[in-house]
Amino acid sequence: MDLFEYIRNTNQEKESPLAARLRPTTLEEVVGQRHIIGEDKLLYRAIKADKLSSVIFYGPPGTGKTTLAKVIANTTSAEFTQINATVAGKKDMEEVVAKAKELRGMYGRKTILFIDEIHRFNKGQQDYLLPFVEDGTLTLIGATTENPYFEVNGALLSRSVIFELHPLSKEDIKALISRAVYDKDKGMGAYDAVIDDDALEFLADLSGGDARHALNAVELGVLTTERSGDGRIHITLEVAQECIQKRALRYDKTGDNHYDTISAFIKSMRGSDPDAAVYYLSRMLYAGESVAFIARRIIICASEDVGNADPAALQVAVSASLAVERVGMPEAQIILSQAAAYVACAPKSNASCEAVSLAMETVRETGDLPIPPHLQDAHYKGAQKLGRGTGYKYAHDYPNHYVEQQYLPYELNGKEFYKPTGNGYEAKIREHMKRIKEEALHEKKKETRDR
Repeated sequence: MDLFEYIRNTNQEKESPLAARLRPTTLEEVVGQRHIIGEDKLLYRAIKADKLSSVIFYGPPGTGKTTLAKVIANTTSAEFTQINATVAGKKDMEEVVAKAKELRGMYGRKTILFIDEIHRFNKGQQDYLLPFVEDGTLTLIGATTENPYFEVNGALLSRSVIFELHPLSKEDIKALISRAVYDKDKGMGAYDAVIDDDALEFLADLSGGDARHALNAVELGVLTTERSGDGRIHITLEVAQECIQKRALRYDKTGDNHYDTISAFIKSMRGSDPDAAVYYLSRMLYAGESVAFIARRIIICASEDVGNADPAALQVAVSASLAVERVGMPEAQIILSQAAAYVACAPKSNASCEAVSLAMETVRETGDLPIPPHLQDAHYKGAQKLGRGTGYKYAHDYPNHYVEQQYLPYELNGKEFYKPTGNGYEAKIREHMKRIKEEALHEKKKETRDR
């Protein structure tokens, strides 16, 4: 590298975005993801030993997929090449493969190929890479925000180790923000800026685990805020709000307002008010609440407050929970809105909830009452001698697949726990149970008369 090239690269580094300048060059500098790069973990050992096999990094934006690839680039003795799947074509890959073959054949040197957004490659492009990954010409590092089991060729997956990166914790984000503000080598420390505690908390909360989002806000704040009377740049809560374009809501995830909002959300769904439910949902999303947490509350409400009045409500809620994990924000808000609105509009019944509460209370009061012998397991030698299963009536042998016999312990004979309401599908359940019992009673009386 000559002097002019050195100066050019140095200037480019200074002018690059803060998030790029702060990108770690060693494993020790990486913040978060200890579940895969802790010192006792496979990936850590493989990188340190320069023995990396093909891997795929999967996780939300801003969690460190490219960062880990760059760390590997800085520590490996192999040739490191990077392409982006959104712009790379077959010709680009052919050039990479040709150079990799040359390095391997002439110098015995490996080539690591990092493909950002690998899910954007079509099947043909992924198939092209397969033989070169398989024969060791290339060691593949793929990065994707999409579930690789749905978006990446199965053959490539079978030859790669998948590492899932998690959204950075609030404490991780706070550490990165502090480094960005005060680090004089890579951060904004030369600007003599300071960030208030409430601004730090706010940016860490609103980043949603995305380090890049938080660092962009810090950079904008430092570069656009005038110095105060003390000569320093103060990143206050107001400045942070402007930079991230969100107003700070009074929503502490461990405080009263958090519980008040989630309580109002649940009670609005229970009270069949979809407008209020979606409003409180939006407040939580705006304040940075976890979509997984919200989805769990919808699932609980679908079972506790809708129940069998509309069994589909639980299916919708569970599907929404799975969908938001796969999709992520901002689209996850649409899925949560659909689920919350459905549960709010569904007919309501807490009969299942009441049933298990009453049953649990009965169990606490009565303990382990004997199970009727005809219901006990009879699938072992000697069971008949003990009277196990004797006299059991197989329901499918009877009209309506129902036969009256003792199911509860004899001490609880006649006890009712589940009492279907007249709402929604439960009205049909109640009518069905009434009909089959009446017909069974009628059949029993008829048999008695015939005798």
